[in-house]
Amino acid sequence: MDADFILVQRMRRGDDAAFELFINKYYTDILRYCLYHCFDREEAKDLAQETFLEFFKHFREYIHQGKAKNYLYVIASGKCKDLFRKGKELPLDPEELALRMERAEGGGREAAGFDPEKLATRITVREGLLSLPEEFREVIVLRYYQELKLSEIAEILGIGLPLVKYRLKRGKALLDQELRDGGMMG
Repeated sequence: MDADFILVQRMRRGDDAAFELFINKYYTDILRYCLYHCFDREEAKDLAQETFLEFFKHFREYIHQGKAKNYLYVIASGKCKDLFRKGKELPLDPEELALRMERAEGGGREAAGFDPEKLATRITVREGLLSLPEEFREVIVLRYYQELKLSEIAEILGIGLPLVKYRLKRGKALLDQELRDGGMMG
C-alpha cells in the first residue's frame, strides 16, 4: 500500500496531521512548478496555495489511484494558465526577467553565491523556452524542471506516451534551434 493512499484515508477521516503532511510532502514541487510559470515568488505562492485549496475543495470526489502528485500538477497547470488568461504577461525584457528570477529565488545581487554567468545562461534558456509553442514547452518543463517520468507527463497532460516522446524530442530540437538562431548561445 502506498503512503499517499494511507494519507488520503487519514484525511478522509478528518485527521488534521495527515492534511499537513500531505501539503508538506508536495508543496515545494508545486511551488517550483508555479514559480517557473510566473517568475514572481508571491504570485507563485498564491498559485500553489490555490492548487491545494482546489484539491481539497473537490476532495470528496477525488479517487486515489496512486497519482496524487500528478493530480496536483494538473490543477497547478490550470491555475497558471488561468493567470495568463487574465492578462498577466511574462517579462520579455532580459533585465526585467533577470530581476524577477533573482527575487523569485529569494535573493538579489547581494545574495550569497550569486553567479551572473549562471543567471545569464538560465535567462537565455528560459527566453528560448518562452518562444516555444506551449505544448512543447510544458513537456520540457515537466521533464527537466520537475523531473517527472514520461508516463507521469502523459497522465498529467492527458495524452499518450508516444505523443509525449514526440513533443519532448521536437521541443528540444526547436529549443536548440532557437538558442542557435537567436544568437543566444556563445
